[in-house]
Amino acid sequence: MRRREFIRLLGGVATWPLAARAQERERIRRIGALINFAADDMEGQRRFAAFLQALQEAGWEVGRNVRVDIRWAGDVEFNSKHAMELLALAPDVFLAAGAPTVRALQKATRTVPIVFTSSADPVGAGLVANLARPGGNATGFSSFDYNIGGKWLEFLKQIAPNVTRVAILRDPDIPAGIGQFGAVQTAAGYVGVELHPIDTRDSGEIEQAIASFTRRPGGGLIVTQNTSVLFRRKLIIALAASHRLPAVYASRFFAMDGGLLSFGPNLLDNYRRAAGYVDRILRGEKPADMPVQAPTKYELVINLKTAKALGIEVPPTLFARADEVIE
Repeated sequence: MRRREFIRLLGGVATWPLAARAQERERIRRIGALINFAADDMEGQRRFAAFLQALQEAGWEVGRNVRVDIRWAGDVEFNSKHAMELLALAPDVFLAAGAPTVRALQKATRTVPIVFTSSADPVGAGLVANLARPGGNATGFSSFDYNIGGKWLEFLKQIAPNVTRVAILRDPDIPAGIGQFGAVQTAAGYVGVELHPIDTRDSGEIEQAIASFTRRPGGGLIVTQNTSVLFRRKLIIALAASHRLPAVYASRFFAMDGGLLSFGPNLLDNYRRAAGYVDRILRGEKPADMPVQAPTKYELVINLKTAKALGIEVPPTLFARADEVIE
């Protein structure tokens, strides 16, 4: 999604008062969006544009019958501030991306409905009571199946058979971080590789840990799915390149930004589906009765340019399985 197309879709967010006066008889509904990307991050803009497009297809046109107030959460420290700002605008429903944004919104309100686009473990994170009947003011879409942990290791061994040691970037402070590491750990027992967890709380800690890990040969890297790596993805990709580490990532945009290989859910599709849940809530349904849904689309992306830079020849069998190959 190009920036110009995104601005066109968002159009009415800035100009809504003029359109609203032209449509005084039609009630303007309000959506507060808290997105876990920086405002200038093209991946975040691409996902939000997909939400707006699906919302429009459901009959909600920005500037005519809906207003969208957005805050870009480029730093998790500002989540609470942004949540209170959005709540003060009296939205009918919130759109949230990622567990930290949902927690900030739930801290601000337990009554305004929240639709989240992604959470690796919504129950473990305390966002919902259970997946089938969330029971509170939040529902949405999960972004992880723990079986993927074994797939990450499988793809890493396929693209780099000589790997015997694997560093796992994970957030140990969230249930999903512990669960994802456990899933990879289980698979490692069958594959016969040595695992080294690296916490992702601090950029300096990541740099130091990877430098220490690569002092011995046979290393590979798996970057799990969590918000802390999202904000540090350029650093992590650069470290993998400089230390010549074959790496597997949980999200497509890591491969798009220069990572070797990614496998995970199509989160763009989650944003489109989230628009359907927002539509249902605006028409009277309650999030407590709407089940949390799992991803329906998964994608394997290989960056051939990065593979060549690392001296890796991608096996034909892996090529055949790829949904996208970046030349």
